[in-house]
Amino acid sequence: MPSLLEALEQKYGEKDVESEESDDSKDEDISISIFVPCKSPRAIVPSLLVLNDCDITTAGEKEALVAKCSGVEELDLAKNKLNDWPEVFCILQQMPRLKFVNLSFNELSMPIMKIDLYWEQLRNLVLNSTYVKWESVQEMLDHLPRLEELHLSLNDYNHVHLWKEEENCECQREEKKAGEPETRCFCPKFQFWDKHKHPNLRKLHFTGNPVMEWWEICKLGYAFPNLESLVLASCPIKSLNIASPCNDKNCCDKTFQRSESECESGNRRFSPHDSFRKLRILNLNSTNLATWEDIERLSRFPVLNCVRIQGCPLWESNEYTEHERRQLLIARLPNVETLNGGGKIGNDERESAERAFIRYYMDKPESERPERYFELVSIHGKLDPLVSIDLRPEKRVKVLFTCGSNSERRSVDVYRTVGDLKTKLEAFAGFSASKMRLYYVDQDFRDIQGPEEMRFPSKRLYSYNLCSGDEIIIDYKGKPSGTNLLHGVSQSV
Repeated sequence: MPSLLEALEQKYGEKDVESEESDDSKDEDISISIFVPCKSPRAIVPSLLVLNDCDITTAGEKEALVAKCSGVEELDLAKNKLNDWPEVFCILQQMPRLKFVNLSFNELSMPIMKIDLYWEQLRNLVLNSTYVKWESVQEMLDHLPRLEELHLSLNDYNHVHLWKEEENCECQREEKKAGEPETRCFCPKFQFWDKHKHPNLRKLHFTGNPVMEWWEICKLGYAFPNLESLVLASCPIKSLNIASPCNDKNCCDKTFQRSESECESGNRRFSPHDSFRKLRILNLNSTNLATWEDIERLSRFPVLNCVRIQGCPLWESNEYTEHERRQLLIARLPNVETLNGGGKIGNDERESAERAFIRYYMDKPESERPERYFELVSIHGKLDPLVSIDLRPEKRVKVLFTCGSNSERRSVDVYRTVGDLKTKLEAFAGFSASKMRLYYVDQDFRDIQGPEEMRFPSKRLYSYNLCSGDEIIIDYKGKPSGTNLLHGVSQSV
């Protein structure tokens, strides 16, 4: 397995200088001026260094790494064979200007024993699918004072454990229930909201971790109080309701009403949004949210204005069209300006959605009407129901069929094609469909324009504007043109 230094030399190796010199000796009479850099090509490494899938396991010689990589600002080592944190830190130590590091898909589940350095410049750390332990995340966060963006996706986390003090709380001494892999800390003596250790973090990606309880997600908000963007896509979160973190009946806010004075008071009242005071962007795609009550909880996040929520069980019902679903979401989220990507929600679209919301619930029992319905009625008033106008053609009409001296009134499906109609008329006409001509006679224009031949077998009958009372004349194709059968029939009608 190669070291980082060896992989670096393979990618940015020195060219064969001797072969170039032998070629130049052939042209001794030609004078050429060239620029010679102070450093050899092997010493020049770009500030963005990408060494993906190179089977790197170790750092390599420290002095050589310092000489080559001291200017690297962005490092991508995804999909390598790194599994030892001391080797990772040895690599990072030689690159003091690092602002971005990607270690995704390296097996880094071993605990971190000790970190001696601080990385003052590092802003963005990607640890997707590394299976890094929470204890290691804690240790790294303590040595990254300016970290602004953290990626912890696909790490198989089913709980959040970002405080060392939590290990000694009363909850950890309780017996685990059968089937519960981890103990959830609801200890009232352990105050998560007072553990604001990482105020610089603004963006957190937590996609694809099997966390089911919103209370665990709230711990992330308490750990990162200035969090602005949170991605929870493909996490099986069942609800935004929180289980009470203590036994005090007055501790948990059952109504989820936003109240800044209560949240700042000594007698703390928990709510789904309490730990997300600065959150502006939230991605809940492909979660297990299944009720409109959870959508309404999103409206109480203080500054939330951008939401993605698609692929949830709430949308599995065929009760709503795509347009109706968007309208019901917009009406329930007055604080959200951008929904599921796209442009900003305009005033006209919002008003139209709110009016549609009122009309949707106005015919339902009062017990089924959400609180938002009454809020919107106070704004727009009680609306009249929209008139339902069906512009589709009648499905069946009664038409007079005439063949020679025989006439019969029949009910016809207007979605049938001309070819199908000919086949159905074979018994009545007495000859095959291939020998048959059909002429349409509009009852309102028979004296003005006369019959219209129905030439195209695949054309549907409604395209002729067929109405009850109209006539279809059946004629035999082989009849001599001099015989005026059609004229005689039309006169008899």
